[in-house]
Amino acid sequence: MSEQTEPAAPPTDPDMARLDALAKLLDNQFFIPGTSIRFGLDGLVGLIPYVGDMAGFIVSGLLFRTMLRRGAGPLLMLRMMGNVVLDTIVGIIPIAGDLFDFGFKANRRNVDLLRKYYASGHQPPSAKGSLAFLGLLFFLLFICLIWGIWKLAALLLAWVWGLF
Repeated sequence: MSEQTEPAAPPTDPDMARLDALAKLLDNQFFIPGTSIRFGLDGLVGLIPYVGDMAGFIVSGLLFRTMLRRGAGPLLMLRMMGNVVLDTIVGIIPIAGDLFDFGFKANRRNVDLLRKYYASGHQPPSAKGSLAFLGLLFFLLFICLIWGIWKLAALLLAWVWGLF
């Protein structure tokens, strides 16, 4: 009697498993019954004007921390940051931005980009060199986001004040 054993599944990378779980929670956790439309907490929290978009931007930064630690290169990080910034900037637009936020799924895109990058077999570079640059860029983008929200709020307030 010879027992046939199935080949062992490759070990699951705990960092990628956490990133997958976070991306699922933010972008695909829930669905509309009877459809294939999926959405996550990022889309729901994004319905809160401005605060939700900024919260999504900050949580996406947690993904970057893990990706930097894993050795993602600066070009990949810039591409992923572009996804987050696009999601945040378009998400600020009332109604249209919320619809975009439900469909774009920046976090899932970023985890998929990282998975593809590691699967390609390239030796991941050390992230120490790009950490300072990308951290500074992330901080500057966050400041610009706050400034933009402040300016938009001031315009809206002036417009409402002008009605009376």
